[in-house]
Amino acid sequence: MTHPWWQNKAAYQIYPKSFCDSNGDGIGDIPGILSKLDYLQDLGVDILWLSPVYPSPMVDQGYDISDYYGIDPCFGTMEDMDTLIREAKRRNMHLVMDLVVNHCSDQHPWFQAAVQNREGKYGHYFYLKEGRNGGPPNNWRAEFGGSCWTPLPGSNLYYFHTFAKEQPDLNWENPEVRREICGMVNWWLDKGISGFRLDAIINLKKDLSWRDGPADSPDGTCAVSKMLPQTTKIGAFLNQLKRECFFPHDAFTVGEVFSIAQDRIFEFGGPSGYFSTLFDFGHCTVGRAGPYWHQYKSFDFQAWRDAVFQSQQNAGDHVFLSNILENHDQPRCPSFFLPEGDDSYEGITALATLFLLLRGIPFIYQGQEIGMRNGAFPTADDFEDLSTREQYHAALRAGLTPQAAMAVCRRHSRDNARTPMQWTGGKHAGFTSGVPWFPVNPNYQEINVEADAARSRSVREYYKRLLSLRKDPAWENILVYGGFQPAFCEEENIFAYYRTGESSGKRVLVLCHYGRGMADIPLTDPFLVLADNCGGLDIQAGRLRLKAYQAVVLAL
Repeated sequence: MTHPWWQNKAAYQIYPKSFCDSNGDGIGDIPGILSKLDYLQDLGVDILWLSPVYPSPMVDQGYDISDYYGIDPCFGTMEDMDTLIREAKRRNMHLVMDLVVNHCSDQHPWFQAAVQNREGKYGHYFYLKEGRNGGPPNNWRAEFGGSCWTPLPGSNLYYFHTFAKEQPDLNWENPEVRREICGMVNWWLDKGISGFRLDAIINLKKDLSWRDGPADSPDGTCAVSKMLPQTTKIGAFLNQLKRECFFPHDAFTVGEVFSIAQDRIFEFGGPSGYFSTLFDFGHCTVGRAGPYWHQYKSFDFQAWRDAVFQSQQNAGDHVFLSNILENHDQPRCPSFFLPEGDDSYEGITALATLFLLLRGIPFIYQGQEIGMRNGAFPTADDFEDLSTREQYHAALRAGLTPQAAMAVCRRHSRDNARTPMQWTGGKHAGFTSGVPWFPVNPNYQEINVEADAARSRSVREYYKRLLSLRKDPAWENILVYGGFQPAFCEEENIFAYYRTGESSGKRVLVLCHYGRGMADIPLTDPFLVLADNCGGLDIQAGRLRLKAYQAVVLAL
């Protein structure tokens, strides 16, 4: 069987602003990434996904793009980008960029022209609607709080934005917009990048009735996320991108797709889908009981494990998922998926074992490979993230004390992933010689690349072993291309699954005791140990005794 070129790869997400600063201005940049390519190659990753480096006012940290064809000066030059593409290829690595085309910046020339001439060409590049009863056209609430509609001065017209008011949504119903986007996508692919991560892509198709949604907040508004995924005719837009851009370039594409029905997964991913692969966020939202973070329920291990299993089984053998523990929009996994006090070497490497060996392509976020933790945010003013600020005020409105609201935000904030990468125990964690744009996590002297490398039990070395095992010719058929089957589901605090060979009877058991104390698991089959994060197995009378957070990979 012929497999796509990307399927046996491992990906690594770089948040450029916080990765490595080369010139001392406190902001990570493309030359800084260049200086770490050998580090990334040694880790064993093949695909590098860069969060946006385009020109931007940085209202939403680069996800508000003012020029799709440029590089923001804070990150370097287009020549730097060309060098990065070339040097990555020299190391057999592939560069993937963020494609943010649901919206642009209000500073983009298209929107500026639309404001100047609402009836002209560019006025039709956006959604401009008449207000209703002296207010916005409907009750939709933006992702970052407030109405999805902002008035245009001197008129009764409002423009639509899913996110911040500085991020007007593009009108994908307009064929001219689609032609502009396809031309830009092909320009980058022709430059030599290997594909795209498609940001907020499920939002492209709007409900053009613009009807009110069911209120889910005391102010009578409805979360926009409830309204957009209900649309079912997005295929015309996404198939055009695939037909005119992705397919001719054999590009790797990964969709950020939230809230689609289970029966639509094959529409979005797989050989006949819009994208090569989809991110699996199901386990990240377990416990969600409403649109606000303060409504989350406490961590439930079984529900979390079963969400992972459900996603894998929904995808089956047809869709190759992108498996994540962290990204730029998620908190750090040791602080989020492990109970307080359990963010030990064993707990962190247990998470790595469980997610890197799932069926699909593993995505690692910068710093995950050394076990970086959530940041320290003393006050609400220390948050940069727009959504975190809105969540803090929502918690206060719901009656939480400032202390409780801060605890909720510290746990969930996107800012946790945006503190600078911790390279050394020296000043500013070796991220910059200047003043970092965002404070370094105070734990940088204990948790950094240099300190981790010096330990006898290095988190990064364990990640390297898992990535190497996944590509080992003896096991690639099972650990990359093979099937998935849950195991020991009735055992308490056990997270286990089988990976099965494509055409052989071989199986690999990934088994973890996800809790404190000891666990006994019946295991009578002979096995070969491929990985063990604790070192040493205790087998007595056909039962395998596992320590707290012990994770093992056994060839049966």
